[in-house]
Amino acid sequence: MPAKTTDFTKTMTDMMAAFPVDMTAMNDAFKSSAAMGEKMSKVMLDAAEKSTEISSKFTKDTIAKLGDVTSVKAEPTDYSKAVTDFASAQAEMAAETMAAFAEVAKKVQMETVELMMAAGKEVTEEATAAVKKATAEVTTAAKKAAAK
Repeated sequence: MPAKTTDFTKTMTDMMAAFPVDMTAMNDAFKSSAAMGEKMSKVMLDAAEKSTEISSKFTKDTIAKLGDVTSVKAEPTDYSKAVTDFASAQAEMAAETMAAFAEVAKKVQMETVELMMAAGKEVTEEATAAVKKATAEVTTAAKKAAAK
């Protein structure tokens, strides 16, 4: 005689109904995470755009200054002066460029810290609300169970 397999479908359905899961917290966490990702992406993309602009400006200025170095000079000493002027201008432009990059990095750091602090505050508030809600639900369920 073949063994009959027990159907646990109703048992599992009843068991799951006895322990309802509120997915609101998961949905809220996902939405918060997605919003945080969007904000962080915006900070990073802005920084990338500004960094590209700084690099582009440095390159254009360097090319423009190379025009003076490569032009024909009347006197041999004019070549050394052109190279000296170019080197001096490059040093100044490099310092300005590094300062501009530092400003971008500083802005990214500040915006990131602000976002993280806001996210921490939001998570704390959400956790507090979830604990209060869960406590209320457990209390209600306990009162119902005690009344039976």
